[in-house]
Amino acid sequence: MDIPGLDVLRSKEFTRKIRESINKIIKEIDRKVKFMHVCGTHEHTISKYGLRTLIPKEIEVLSGPGCPVCICPAADIDKAIEIGKRDNTIITTFGDMIRVPATNISLAELKAKGADIRIVYGPNDAVKIAKENPDKEVIFFAIGFETTAPLIGYEIKFGPPSNFSVICAHKLIPAALELLMSQSQLKIDGFISPGHVSTVIGLKPYEIFSQGYKIPNVITGFEPNDVMLSILMLLKQVRDKKFDTLNEYSRIVKPEGNVVAQKIIDDVFEPVSSPWRGIGRIYEGGLAIKEKYQEYDADRKFDIKIEKSQDIPPGCSCHLVMVGKLYPYECPLFREECTPLSPIGPCMVSMEGTCSIYYKYHQKS
Repeated sequence: MDIPGLDVLRSKEFTRKIRESINKIIKEIDRKVKFMHVCGTHEHTISKYGLRTLIPKEIEVLSGPGCPVCICPAADIDKAIEIGKRDNTIITTFGDMIRVPATNISLAELKAKGADIRIVYGPNDAVKIAKENPDKEVIFFAIGFETTAPLIGYEIKFGPPSNFSVICAHKLIPAALELLMSQSQLKIDGFISPGHVSTVIGLKPYEIFSQGYKIPNVITGFEPNDVMLSILMLLKQVRDKKFDTLNEYSRIVKPEGNVVAQKIIDDVFEPVSSPWRGIGRIYEGGLAIKEKYQEYDADRKFDIKIEKSQDIPPGCSCHLVMVGKLYPYECPLFREECTPLSPIGPCMVSMEGTCSIYYKYHQKS
C-alpha cells in the first residue's frame, strides 16, 4: 500500500482499508505479535484515538521509554536544584521539567521557596536571559532526544555570554532500542520508531536493528493513520520474514536526515554512557559537551556532586511502564495516590508520559 497524501491519510475510508489489511495479515501470521514505540507523541495518538481498539487482540503495541522528561535521572534534577539554591543563579528549563519529582523536592517546589526558576520555550530564551542578567549565572537544564540537541548545540557553538552554562541531559534513541532488544521477556517483533528524532538522524542509525538484529523497523508520523499504516508495514515484514527499516513518514523524514543538525551535534557533543531514569546506564545512551566548549558545561563550572539519588519512589512502577513490562493501570498507585495533580513518579508528569496519557484517555481498569 502506497503512502498517501494528507487528504487521503486523514480519511475514514483509508482507515477502513488499513484495518481490513491488518485483519487479513494477522490471520496469515497466526500468532500473537508485539510491537513497541519509543515516542510519547505516538502513545498520545494511539490512546487519544483509541487505536488499540481498532486492531486485533493478537497485536500488542507497547509503550517504550519515549518521554524525555520521564527518563531524566533524578540525579540531574538534584544537580539543578543544588545549583538553584545558590545566590545569583537562574535555572531555566522546559515547563514539564520543573514538576518532575527528584530525590527530595522538585524544581517547582524550589521555586516556591524563592529560587529563581524560569520556564523557557528553548535555549535561545535562556541565552537572552543571560544577556539581560550579566551579574547572574544562567543555567539551561537541557533535556530531550536528538530532536532538541541541535538547538542547544547551536547556542553553545556560536558563543553565548560567559555567564551562561548548560546541564546536559540529552539522550540518544538508538542506544535505548538496543537495550530494549536485550529484554528477553518483551520478545519485540518490530519497532515503531519516532518521526521527530528521525528528521534529524535519518534512517541509517536504525539499520543495525533490521539488518543486524533482524527486527523490522518503521519510521512513523503522528496522524492516527500514520500509526495504523506503520503497524500494517510491520505486519507485512513479520509475515514475509523480512527485516527492513522503512520510512512511513517520508513526507517529512529524509533518508539522510538533517545533515546540518547532525554536524552541530557532532561538533558540540560526544556520545557517552548515560543513566536513564529507572532503566539504568546505557552505553552511548547520552550526550556530553565536548572539552572545547567546557566553559559552557555546568557540570564543570559548578562541580556539583550528587552522592545519592532516588529515581523511582517506593511503590512506583514507572521503571516497568517505561520498558513495556507493565501498563499504567497495573501500578497500584495509578489513579489512587498518583495523579497528574499529585504525581509520584515521572511518568505522570509530562504530557508525553505514559501514565499521564493513560490517566487522561483510558477508563479505569
